[in-house]
Amino acid sequence: MQELAIEGKPTHTNSLGMQFVRIEPGTFMMGSENASLSDELTANKPHLRDGDPDEHPVHQVTLTTPFYIGVFQVTNTQYEAFESAHSALRGKLGFSEDDDEAVVFVDWHDATRFCEWLSEKEGLPYRLPTEAEWEYVCRAGTTTHFHTGDTLPSEFHKNVGESWYPDAGRGRGEAEIMPLHVGQTPPNAWGVYDMHGNVEEWCQDWYGPYEPHSQADPVGREDGLYRVTRGGSHSTLLCYLRSANRMGAVPEDKHWYIGFRVVCGEMPQASATPVPKVALWGRDVKQESIVESKPPSPPYQGGEPNAPYFAEPLTFVKIPEGSNGPLFSAHNHVPAITECPNGDMFAAWYSCVTERGRELTVAASRLRFGESEWEPAEPFWGPPDRNNHATSLWRNENGRICHFNGLSAAATWGPLALVMRYSDDNGATWSKPRFISPEHRLRHMPIASVFRRQDGSILLACDAVSGGDGGTAIWLSNDDGETWYDPGAGQPIPEFAAGKQGGWIAGIHAAVVELTDGRLMAYGRGDTIEDRMPRSVSEDGGETWHYSASQFPVVSGGQRCVLLRLQEGPIFLASFTGDRREATSMPIVDASGNERLVTGLFGALSYDDGETWAYTRLITDDGEDREIETMDGRPFTMGLNSAEPGGYLAVCQGQNGMIHLISSRLHYRFNLAWLKEFPPSKT
Repeated sequence: MQELAIEGKPTHTNSLGMQFVRIEPGTFMMGSENASLSDELTANKPHLRDGDPDEHPVHQVTLTTPFYIGVFQVTNTQYEAFESAHSALRGKLGFSEDDDEAVVFVDWHDATRFCEWLSEKEGLPYRLPTEAEWEYVCRAGTTTHFHTGDTLPSEFHKNVGESWYPDAGRGRGEAEIMPLHVGQTPPNAWGVYDMHGNVEEWCQDWYGPYEPHSQADPVGREDGLYRVTRGGSHSTLLCYLRSANRMGAVPEDKHWYIGFRVVCGEMPQASATPVPKVALWGRDVKQESIVESKPPSPPYQGGEPNAPYFAEPLTFVKIPEGSNGPLFSAHNHVPAITECPNGDMFAAWYSCVTERGRELTVAASRLRFGESEWEPAEPFWGPPDRNNHATSLWRNENGRICHFNGLSAAATWGPLALVMRYSDDNGATWSKPRFISPEHRLRHMPIASVFRRQDGSILLACDAVSGGDGGTAIWLSNDDGETWYDPGAGQPIPEFAAGKQGGWIAGIHAAVVELTDGRLMAYGRGDTIEDRMPRSVSEDGGETWHYSASQFPVVSGGQRCVLLRLQEGPIFLASFTGDRREATSMPIVDASGNERLVTGLFGALSYDDGETWAYTRLITDDGEDREIETMDGRPFTMGLNSAEPGGYLAVCQGQNGMIHLISSRLHYRFNLAWLKEFPPSKT
């Protein structure tokens, strides 16, 4: 390796005034096992006390060559010597206004280009640190949680917690804006500042799992979806600031949590580690399409396709009890489902312990064509230590499956960006994520309500707020998903009452459907009108909406309805008879022509664009009462008069007409003939 012009000097200061300190070669144990974190570090969240699974196995790493690392994170003044236009971002959302504050709102490519520019300017090899170099320097010879020991002194604390900022409805406003001046806390033993907090720092590596064997000069994975970030930041829990903690971000993401520091030294020559084996949902996926032949799917075998059919519900959430990462048995919720061109069913949902936590990630599973059981869940999507709220799946007419997801800057589902991926091989592989809307803000949390409109545009529904009331937005694409816009953006916040109008759908988690005349209709949760679920109708493609009361009960916490235009023509609605905690009942008409009261999940059909609903029945086999598990393993009674009491619903219709409805745990399969069949009378 070519010797640096500054080789042997203990420190170096370049023409921008950036200070560097020489780091000698050495060996250390990278990662952490059995972290035994205190309540102070985890904010009394037991699932965080052992650290993250991606921190182990602990393995020996040797860095064989000296290098120089920036004593401080790169500041606004230093970065703007390269990119003067960045000055317009100073103070964005209140962060990083001063010359000597850490630069933020820079993505991995920005940081890399800065290093390339600096290398050319200085005639020295500047670059981002590898993840191993970063942890080696951070530890500075220590083996404790922080270079300060197993606790982090109060001077390092900056708005410790799970921040909602800039969500005005949940955050604390300007009280959450933290100064980001560099070098204001004590350095570690090697003279490097701000390794615990202030802002996260981009590293060179693609993110991937650790290997168990000893390594020399590791440089991470050959490829990936996320680049590593390290060090933690302001506005997060202390456990994420530890020396061993690993974070990651989409390389194009930029916000007020991430900056970077620079290394001076040649890039290590070790080979990158191969990409890990694909998850179970992506292995051995058959590529034969069933579009042309439309053979009967497994439930129809031995029966007539046009006869009423309802199948025993299947469990699609299969995560071992006690799992604490990368997937979690504690809480699995907010699903999406689609049928692949090959006839497989593919579902995705979020998995976490606490819905607002940084651990929230996205799982997926596959029900292969001809099989009777869903496969065990494995990770599907999720930059590490980012709240990934929430998921939607949709298959277009050409067989492409689109995946939409919200991506938080940190914890909570307030500051979300909106990303999209796609698969052209039945969900076996997926494209790298692309931002539909890169700003971290409201109106970006996908709902499992996506469809192609009559005019060719694609509609995606997203929650407009982070709370229980306030409405739903829609995003539209007129060029098959290349670009997107929010037709209601900038419209006044509506008053959700009969006869009023505004730029949002009434109710969060809204299900949307197109009517035969091109109008849009939506039902949502919250923003109740006359004690009924609100109905919103738009005549101008979602710019404005008119509100009225529907005929259906309101849905509440832990519940989400769906709407779907079936292939046969009618609109299908699935919802709940009322609050899942109160077993609220609703009348239905049975085969005898009499009304009886039922509770739980029901389906309804409309043949006149939602004006009336001709058929309404419980989503149940109408059999003897028996106990089944719903979301997170909680039991409920399924029978003639009761069905699942709650869950976030998602729906699609198969190529053979089968309707696939999922709750937060169960997969129901039935056809139109069954929906139109009056339920049996009470015996």
